[in-house]
Amino acid sequence: MTTDTEATVAGDSGSATAARRRIQTTSLAQEAYRILQRMIVHGELAPGARIVEPALCEQLGISRTPLREALRMLASEGLIATRRNRNAVVTRIDPTELEHLFEVEAGIESLAVGLAAERMTNTELKQLESLQERLERLLAKGDRDAYFALNQRIHALLVAGAKNPVLEETHRRLLGRLERARYLALDRLGRWKESTDEHRAILEALKTRDAERARRLLSDHVRHTGESITAINRR
Repeated sequence: MTTDTEATVAGDSGSATAARRRIQTTSLAQEAYRILQRMIVHGELAPGARIVEPALCEQLGISRTPLREALRMLASEGLIATRRNRNAVVTRIDPTELEHLFEVEAGIESLAVGLAAERMTNTELKQLESLQERLERLLAKGDRDAYFALNQRIHALLVAGAKNPVLEETHRRLLGRLERARYLALDRLGRWKESTDEHRAILEALKTRDAERARRLLSDHVRHTGESITAINRR
């Protein structure tokens, strides 16, 4: 006969097993999301491409459950569009939406960097300078993917320097929607040098705690990136 204690233990064991399954599924979904996001950002899954679930499950070595969770996350960022009873597709870059997104990013990042000029510690500024030097070395090497990843990290650190969690979370969500466009901007090789020089000027303004100059420089930096993407879209 099963005692109450034994029943409780069995129940706990079953709950723990179910929880482990949920954690494993969530982990697989997050990993699939990261892989697919990178493929979309880097153009390996081109705008308009169909998302064929069986093929992706085989390619990623996962079942449909975590894949569909990953697709939901991608859809929430506007990277794919889901369609009833049809394959999801990679969304095309909408020039009007892009313009709106860059306007918002310019506002968020310029606000953040103005606060960061007052709130970043000297240690954080030294870390930013170290990253800037790495960025300049990657520019010299022409390592596009590494440059892009580090550039994204620098933008995130600039916003984190504001010490405002709400601002940081809002920016994190926005950055996901802009990653593909930012990567596209690097198709203009001249933009690499411009962008790196603009980052250096922003850093110098932060080091002198010149909030107004930092705000203006970062707003101009985001605007220049948007203009580069517009020029590419016209081609």
